[in-house]
Amino acid sequence: MREILLFAGTTEGRRLSECLACAGVRHTVCVATEYGEIVLKAHPMATVHKGRMDRQDIKRFMEDHHFAAVVDATHPYACEVTENIREAASETDIAYYRLKREEGTEPSLGQPVWFENHESCAAALEQTQGNILLTTGSSSLSDYCVSEELKKRLYVRVLPGRESIALCEEQGICGKQILAMQGPFSEELNMAILHQYRISCLVTKESGREGGYGAKLAAAKKAGISVFVIGRPKEEGESFEEICERLSELLGQRIFRERQLEIILAGTGMGSRDNLTREVSDAIREADILLGAERMIKDYSPRYEKKPYYMASQIIPYLQELQKESVSQSLRKAVVLFSGDSGFYSGSGKLFTQLKEAVDAGTLNAAIRILPGISSVAYLAACVGESYQDSAIKSIHGKSGEWQAEILDAVRHHEKTFLLLSGAEDVRKVGRLLSERGLSRCRVTVGYRLSYPEQQIRCLSPEECLHVEEEGLYTCLIRNTGFQRRFLAHGVPDQEFVRDKVPMTKEEVREVSICKMRLREEAVVFDIGSGTGSIAVELARISPKVQVYAIERKKEAVSLIRQNREKFGTLNLTVVEAEAPEGLEGLPVPTHAFLGGSKGRLQEILKYLYGRNPKMRIVINAVTIETILEIHRAMSEFRIQEEEILQLQTSRAKKAGGYSMMQAENPVWICSFTFVPDGEEGSGK
Repeated sequence: MREILLFAGTTEGRRLSECLACAGVRHTVCVATEYGEIVLKAHPMATVHKGRMDRQDIKRFMEDHHFAAVVDATHPYACEVTENIREAASETDIAYYRLKREEGTEPSLGQPVWFENHESCAAALEQTQGNILLTTGSSSLSDYCVSEELKKRLYVRVLPGRESIALCEEQGICGKQILAMQGPFSEELNMAILHQYRISCLVTKESGREGGYGAKLAAAKKAGISVFVIGRPKEEGESFEEICERLSELLGQRIFRERQLEIILAGTGMGSRDNLTREVSDAIREADILLGAERMIKDYSPRYEKKPYYMASQIIPYLQELQKESVSQSLRKAVVLFSGDSGFYSGSGKLFTQLKEAVDAGTLNAAIRILPGISSVAYLAACVGESYQDSAIKSIHGKSGEWQAEILDAVRHHEKTFLLLSGAEDVRKVGRLLSERGLSRCRVTVGYRLSYPEQQIRCLSPEECLHVEEEGLYTCLIRNTGFQRRFLAHGVPDQEFVRDKVPMTKEEVREVSICKMRLREEAVVFDIGSGTGSIAVELARISPKVQVYAIERKKEAVSLIRQNREKFGTLNLTVVEAEAPEGLEGLPVPTHAFLGGSKGRLQEILKYLYGRNPKMRIVINAVTIETILEIHRAMSEFRIQEEEILQLQTSRAKKAGGYSMMQAENPVWICSFTFVPDGEEGSGK
């Protein structure tokens, strides 16, 4: 592929480099200074050449390479450089394109005083009084430093590069008179500078939209000061879109999609502006449109507008409508702000998916990317000198449902658990959970409003957590030095259960029956005829993300299930005192069911379960021949697959004097199958 030579001393030039890189076009970018190289986005398709060149240097550079075309995107005031590039291209017979900066607008901004050149502007400034903000750059500074009296009143805003600062110092401008900053700047920042340095007159070039020309004039008008403008030299050339079309035709591939908007979903970290990453900070500064919660966008000023939108239902219709308007031609970047890290319990993932769906459907013309931020977990870990790669990380921020089982499971099996919380009430809930579940020896490091001036980090006991009152966002680290490693297989010994005289499925039968259920996380399991709850407890212990419902009609058995639930801390186990199938109404849709007892209503129960979920997995235990026959008849009424019937009999050694004799337990049939919806292939019926 042929290469493009790009002279990029402007924002437009940097943007064109990004477009070429995205299109996979190799190109060389020429910049005059070290700072010009720094602000370019690095990309494998872009090679940077740094250093000033005269016409002969440019010609030799073109001759030494095989460029398909040269694009001149230098500053409109750099007339001599433009002429050198044009002549060198002509002499080397390379296609030359001039990228013209967009015209600036100044709606109702008063009447600036216009000058043809810097010399005439400097002469006029001699007749004024007060401080002067010079925003014309360092290259023309010598024109304004001919008078010591004028020089003393100058405040010079230049790029934060060594060369610019050196030029200031050569002219005797130093110290507080140098404002080394990368623009363009918002109206608010311009206003702040005008007030801070008590500026009476602003000097600017007619730098167009990319140069922040409108924001300068708007700030000057609000401040009630004079504006001196160096008129733009008569400039020939083509717009950004036209240049892209020319290059597309030349290279035979699409370089630029008209009106395409770059949408950035950015994590802002802890909330303090000091904690923004460089990428996110740059994205906010360059944003035409800024979206997010009101508290997150209030301190920023995008180039076009900001809206307190953070839901896809708000953002997508807004952007779609905006792209229909003529103003969309000048809008290039929309930034949506999210607190914390964009990939860590953030809404950015869902929004990204929905935005991409709109793009794929052709209803939104945009390129989307995500920028991460610093999460509160990473921040708190750094504050207390802890790692978090070896910890459990959970969140109850904004959760109103059941979360206790998952948190309790994490704390019991990890030395460190990081937890995202909402307000003080969540801290109290966590303290109460730990206190009530025998984990009162844990220590809770509580981070309050991290990164803000009022930040507090305290180490509390669960009891002390009950007295936290300060409202605000919290993150905490729960340390449990007495944590226990998780068992890698289920299997609670029979003697561990509270049993009394209620029948209980024996340990070996439990384990085979549970294996036949083929559980997955997020499963919803009905244990019908739960007895002591031994099956239900073991199911609940497998994962806190499994929801188990123990259905039992006998009061004495219900009492035992509740005792075992408390003993094993299985908070994801719900006890239902009712008879099946009537008592199953109102419960969530099950994915699995275990039937330990049906009281002769097996057919009725299975019919009900099939109606709730015609794809669910069923396991049934039987100890009598009559029950087996009932199971066989019931199974023949449904379409099923993965059918398996096995008989399990175990024997245990019992001491008889000095000998061990095997004593057989009653044989148990374990029947398992999966329902198949009507219309799909399966056995039965």
